[in-house]
Amino acid sequence: MYKKFIFYFSLFLMSSITPLIAQNALTKLEGTWYVNMSNFKMWLKGDKINPKFNYTLQIKGKVTGLKDVVGYQKNNKNKTIVGFDKPEDDAATKFIWRGKGLLFLFKSKWEILFQNSHYTIIHFQKTIATAEGYDVISRQKSFDELTLNAIKSKLKELGIKEELTVIKQD
Repeated sequence: MYKKFIFYFSLFLMSSITPLIAQNALTKLEGTWYVNMSNFKMWLKGDKINPKFNYTLQIKGKVTGLKDVVGYQKNNKNKTIVGFDKPEDDAATKFIWRGKGLLFLFKSKWEILFQNSHYTIIHFQKTIATAEGYDVISRQKSFDELTLNAIKSKLKELGIKEELTVIKQD
């Protein structure tokens, strides 16, 4: 009887702690992130500038995730794309994005490949509307040469062969 109690109590604790672990990881992502490097054509064509992501902790139904607002400028006007990032793992490194409004029809899988205090490297899978690709995002608008070289080394270490272009932020 005692062993059964310990077993079920342990399961209860694990089910209570796991969402907290994901929530703590999500909290670290909250705020504004600037797209510093990318191979995403939307950012490289030149008509959409100053791309950034703004994440806010949000609960939808029973899922704790991130409200995801992608911001950019086009023709001197601020534009946004709003969605929700649902974590797929307890560490909150893999997500499924689903758009809001008409964009609800679209979803995209993305993941954090690397993160440190200076930058985060994310990978997004191919969808019917976008090609597979990578972004390097950070809390700052630009990097010095030393950080850029460190990022290039990290991309190589991760086996990423695609060329990422530096995105200039105003």
